[in-house]
Amino acid sequence: MTDSATQGSRTSDRQAHRTSGPATASIVSVTLEVPEPAAANRFYTSFGVGTQVGLRASDAPTTGFRGFTLSLVVAQPATVDAVIGAALEAGATPLKSAKKGLWGYGGVVRSPDGTIWKVATSSKKDTGPATRQIDDIVLLLGVADVAASKRFYVDRGLTVARSFGRRYVEFASPSTHMKLALYGRRALAKDAGIPPDGTGSHRIVIRSDAGPFTDPDGFAWEAVGHGGASQ
Repeated sequence: MTDSATQGSRTSDRQAHRTSGPATASIVSVTLEVPEPAAANRFYTSFGVGTQVGLRASDAPTTGFRGFTLSLVVAQPATVDAVIGAALEAGATPLKSAKKGLWGYGGVVRSPDGTIWKVATSSKKDTGPATRQIDDIVLLLGVADVAASKRFYVDRGLTVARSFGRRYVEFASPSTHMKLALYGRRALAKDAGIPPDGTGSHRIVIRSDAGPFTDPDGFAWEAVGHGGASQ
């Protein structure tokens, strides 16, 4: 994930604004729209993302950066290496080699269907053997105006957990291990190691108890229980 996201709960109240109170809406899962769901499903077993990532057949035109990344948050560098290694063996393309950064350790790959994944940990040292356990999944949307998108989501029942002005916003998600965060589009593309330009479909649908709607950047949200996704 981004440096701000990897920093996570270690950020003090003096560094980041926190909004108290329970969230009334949150992400339940995401559905990736892929050309070949069966092939994509075989690939995603290497991540072990379970029921939080669904698949749906789609040939909607898309080019370049699709405006989002998905981050897998794990416990230690050895687990980052294990997950990224499995992804590369399954056919992923490396975008950024795993290395230490200001807020931890992580790397970025692109799956065969074109989705960009970052695997990261806030820890810089291993505390035990590598595992394949994923602690959280963070959907980072690259938006045109972070403040405007923040207001849009707050108006639809999401609660802000952390906010770094117009740079980064993370929403609370108490009932699932999937979180939503907002980042500027160009900043998110830079973090992923790719150019920011892109056209066509985002190739993702977000399922939550806040939908259905389409947000200011064209991301589609479905209400929980809406059919159409498969694993």
